[in-house]
Amino acid sequence: SRICATSGRFHDGCPSSGRGQGRPARMTLDRSSSGLPVRTIAAMRVFFTGGSGKAGRHAIRHLVERGHRVVNGDMVPLGEPGVADLRIDLTDGGQVFNALSAYAGFDELEPGTGVPKYDAVVHFAAIPAILVRPDNETFRVNALSTYNVIDAAVKLGIGKVIFASSETTYGICFAEGEVRPEYVPIDEEHPTVPHDSYAMSKVVNEATARSFQARSGIDIYGLRINNVIEPHEYETKFPAFVADPGLRRRNIFAYIDARDLGHMVDCCLRTDGLGYEVFNVSNDDTSVGIPSDQVYERFYAGVPRRRDMGRFETFYANDKAKRLVGFAPRHSWRNELS
Repeated sequence: SRICATSGRFHDGCPSSGRGQGRPARMTLDRSSSGLPVRTIAAMRVFFTGGSGKAGRHAIRHLVERGHRVVNGDMVPLGEPGVADLRIDLTDGGQVFNALSAYAGFDELEPGTGVPKYDAVVHFAAIPAILVRPDNETFRVNALSTYNVIDAAVKLGIGKVIFASSETTYGICFAEGEVRPEYVPIDEEHPTVPHDSYAMSKVVNEATARSFQARSGIDIYGLRINNVIEPHEYETKFPAFVADPGLRRRNIFAYIDARDLGHMVDCCLRTDGLGYEVFNVSNDDTSVGIPSDQVYERFYAGVPRRRDMGRFETFYANDKAKRLVGFAPRHSWRNELS
């Protein structure tokens, strides 16, 4: 089972977090040419679930390029050089507990000092949408697998879990009929009352994560990931979005480049001390050709507007991720197709 995710090559570190209690993980501070602090980080041992999926394979590639050791836990092998694949059913708690307390490769047998502990778990595995499996099975697999992963991480003393939540939690993407947001741009405080089994499972997963964090005190960050776009999809999909902006209504007219999603995962690995947080993850611009004020007039007229917006600014606010973990998306479909 799998979901979406991430990455390409970026700068050597994420900009400093603006929040006092957040602290960079295992890092020293250097100075970039701009004078901003740049984090450098020791390699981490990371267990990544769902890394063979659309989003996961990009995220894993990015993490490996940054020097991390990654094991991919999935039902389907990734086959990425330098990444170990472990076939696992995440709905089986015994398998999850065993996987998170196992060797990452034969080389770890050599020191004779026992099994090293994972530094972090990134949990992207899921049935990725409605209408893929029966609704109750989608809910069961997504909710139970997330419980098992976080439960095992907490009991094994793993200090960080990053899990994939979804844009669908806001109740727009898979709604019966048209549902408009309560206000725009949508931020993390917007109500999450979805209609469908997939988004319901994601809301439950957020509650599960928050409860485990309250009990354990570890860092657990949830990523409300918008529609993931791989680089080749700009040419194949976006001309239709430009011709008919309404095609993007259910995605809140937003998107996230797979490479920028990988960057977000890396930023979360690099930032400790936030406790439980959820973050919208999107690119800075909309996924349609018309300006944002025209999007508003055509699709959101009468919806309260919380602030003025830039000409092509996304309706899926990513300010919190920028402020707390230094998220800095680099890509735009406008540049890719120019």
